[in-house]
Amino acid sequence: MDRIESFLFDVYEKAIRYEPIDRETALKLLEVPDEYIALMVYLAQKVKNHFHPPDRIEFCSIINAKSGACSEDCKFCAQSKFYNTPINIYPLVPKDEILEGAYRGVEFGANRYCVVLSGRRATEEEVEKICDAIHEIKREGLPINVCVSAGTLDEESLKRLKQAGVKRINHNLEASENFFPNIVSTHSWRERYETIRRIKEVGLSTCCGGIFGMGESNEDRVDLALTYRELEVDSIPLNFLMPIEGTPLEKAPGVKPLEALKIIAMFRFTNPKAELRLCGGREQNLRDFHGMAVLMTNAMMVGGYLTRAGRDIRKDYQLLSDLGYERLMSEEVVEK
Repeated sequence: MDRIESFLFDVYEKAIRYEPIDRETALKLLEVPDEYIALMVYLAQKVKNHFHPPDRIEFCSIINAKSGACSEDCKFCAQSKFYNTPINIYPLVPKDEILEGAYRGVEFGANRYCVVLSGRRATEEEVEKICDAIHEIKREGLPINVCVSAGTLDEESLKRLKQAGVKRINHNLEASENFFPNIVSTHSWRERYETIRRIKEVGLSTCCGGIFGMGESNEDRVDLALTYRELEVDSIPLNFLMPIEGTPLEKAPGVKPLEALKIIAMFRFTNPKAELRLCGGREQNLRDFHGMAVLMTNAMMVGGYLTRAGRDIRKDYQLLSDLGYERLMSEEVVEK
């Protein structure tokens, strides 16, 4: 066994013992030569199978329930009011449309359905309308878990959503504390960090991810992963930049497939108990290496993203069939 193989096996052993992976080690993972990628994926898969049901994948879906006209200047986002982008702009959709989105998620085979709102934070009125829609989903008895992504929510709003039946809140840091000011100036990384802590304090599950390919360094990628380990978040959506015309990052290079696999593996080794989700940009950035990424992860977002179309759902079902996987159906379903 050579030096790099020995290093990877040592990292694997630490991960299955749930011992912290230090910053230097995590950086080395991102610098492993490409010829070791198959071994890296294999060991990351073994870590996943140690902590999570093997041969299972979860589908999740979202609804862009309030689109555009956002007061924030996130350079990657088509919904910011600061950029001229080809998207639809509308306020919070009616309850019936949120319910219809939940039905569509069930048709796709999704186990989770996230109601997503643009803007820095949802208003009290919007929170009340979301709660009303969630009550309707529960009354319909749909076998799907409802999540919400609505910005910097205060404690009272989080408690109201929890009482309505929400069990998980999405709130992404998107990047490391060091790199964050390069992509957002209208709110701070610390504000988002404290919101995640507040979500945990009220007893809600956390779904917190990042976007890769925005110009961040490997150090930034590692720092984000280690922050999520420190917070012990439950779910980490991994997004790869899809450059959008009209945004400051429209000409960003994105991430190459093997680079993406190393990022995923590093997040698996540093956050072995977390659910890793393949989300935006998985199609364009992973390309023919999609199956290898799935081996290390727990879930895929299906049915499209906020402002961009997703992969043909038939390809995702075929991929599961080829891998011999089944869709994960959680016990955490909406009560009738």
